[in-house]
Amino acid sequence: MKVREILQQKASDIRTVKRSEKVVAAMEQLISHKISCLPVVEAGKLIGIISDKDIFKAVYENQGGFTNFTVGDLMTEDLIVGVEDDEIEYISNIITNNKIRHIPIVDEDKLVGLISIGDVVKATEKHIKAENRYLKQYIDGSYPG
Repeated sequence: MKVREILQQKASDIRTVKRSEKVVAAMEQLISHKISCLPVVEAGKLIGIISDKDIFKAVYENQGGFTNFTVGDLMTEDLIVGVEDDEIEYISNIITNNKIRHIPIVDEDKLVGLISIGDVVKATEKHIKAENRYLKQYIDGSYPG
């Protein structure tokens, strides 16, 4: 299964923030939309990502003095990204090996989607269930073909 197939099943509205926005504004989006990360986009180009973990770390390290920080102060810039033609197994390995929860999907530098570990699990489960159904039909002799 390709990343493209998962993106087609997801809502196309991707919440983003700008580098210059205050962290508090990013927190408001994370909470109100019940999400755990926001891609950082400038002039249509993906330049980073900020997650709830980045913010939690800043809260802990700065004991309340984080409210004046901008997204750019806390975001991760060294991104691991995928493309729509990537296989979901490849994305799963990237997420697992790098201990990340989300991977931005890009076309050149333009953000086209965001895949979460939950998306990977759902897609894998769906694929396994379909494969099991086909195998059972084959064994039972009811497989169309």
